[in-house]
Amino acid sequence: MLRERYGPSSLFDAVPQLALRFDPELAVVDRLLDDEALFRLVRDDLARRYPRTALTGRPSTPVEVVLRLLVVKHLHGWSYEDTERFVADSLVLRQVCRLGLEPVPHHTALLRWANTVQPATLHRLLDRVVELAVAARATRGRKLRADGTVVETDVHHPADAAGRRRARPGPARPPRSGAGRRGRRRGGRPVPRPRPERGPDRPAHRVGDGARPHGHGGGAPRPVRAAPGGRRRGPPPGRPRPTAARLRAGLDRFAPLVGRVVDQATRRVLRGEEVAAADKVLSLFEPHTALVRRGKARQPTEFGRKAWLDELEGGVVSRHAVLVGNASDKAQVGPSLDHHAARFGRPPDRFAADRGAHSPANERLAADAGVRRVCLPQPGHAGPDRRRHERQRWFRRAVRFRTGAEGRISLLRRRFGLRRCRYRGEAGMQRWTGWGVIAHDLRAVGRAVARRQAA
Repeated sequence: MLRERYGPSSLFDAVPQLALRFDPELAVVDRLLDDEALFRLVRDDLARRYPRTALTGRPSTPVEVVLRLLVVKHLHGWSYEDTERFVADSLVLRQVCRLGLEPVPHHTALLRWANTVQPATLHRLLDRVVELAVAARATRGRKLRADGTVVETDVHHPADAAGRRRARPGPARPPRSGAGRRGRRRGGRPVPRPRPERGPDRPAHRVGDGARPHGHGGGAPRPVRAAPGGRRRGPPPGRPRPTAARLRAGLDRFAPLVGRVVDQATRRVLRGEEVAAADKVLSLFEPHTALVRRGKARQPTEFGRKAWLDELEGGVVSRHAVLVGNASDKAQVGPSLDHHAARFGRPPDRFAADRGAHSPANERLAADAGVRRVCLPQPGHAGPDRRRHERQRWFRRAVRFRTGAEGRISLLRRRFGLRRCRYRGEAGMQRWTGWGVIAHDLRAVGRAVARRQAA
């Protein structure tokens, strides 16, 4: 019997009979996000959005929903728009985000809530996630490896150093016919366009003869149009319009940066001076962008911020730090060991980093801190004693352990957004890196627990 369609039914009426099965890793992440300490850290920041946010106003999006939506966003590498759309269409993600049948918050509202979470809070969130990882037996904190990478800012590649040309006086151009007036030619002669009548009927806002329009290199600004009755149009004195206030704030922000750009262009192009990388403005919209040279063959110069990552055994990143400028790797060994000792109450048994972090002072520092095995390969030529030291079995095993940091950084860049920051400003860079590392650690703990349960 030919049937044209099924009988009318509602999907949500059948939800109680459906067995909503989570992915094993996602189920573990869902349980981890029930932690009360994580909830309180985010709630304290969201309560400071306005002076009386916690007491008055319309009911907001619940804190639990905001936290889980931000984790889901960075866990899958989605934009805010994609997060709104995909969560709205998925029963499982609705359950993970504790939405039920409530509408998903608009992506702009989620963006405003996300900007309320402070970078310092994200470091405390990461510390709590590491504690949960230890409790879930995903790591023990016995081994520590550290390495750095560059998180690019969302700017075009600066091109001021390529194809630099010096300003030279060009040949003088002959004056055009028609006294420089634009017009159409009739019979080979330029015909000037009619000029407006002079007198009282001429518009008051028109620029006078010989003056250049404002914003084109000179001339006086256009006078303000007068309203009927001789009163000046605009808000009352002392009460500027919100648009004018925003424009003034933007000018106050960009004017010093434009001055620095003009100064560095004058020094480089006209005077032939070398400008230090720390003194350069590489982007007006992301002025915190730094020029980082790490000696990579494929990309010798990168534009963004250098991030330092500490990783434990089990693939759990215990610390992240966004560094200033082209910071040296040697200066990061001490903070890494101090943070580990503060979190675990003891130094790691094994610490490994690449050749850029090697120095005799760092080896003594790690040994004095109580690290039993310090693996910092010496760059360049090594003497017989040093070669004999680095050929020991424990040292070679530590080198292989450190090499795994390259794969971890590659995963963070490909899957969790550390290739390029999509947030704005210094605080945006901190938030982007922090959420990416937190989402990665939640996934690592979920994978370890799910693998152990399946065994």
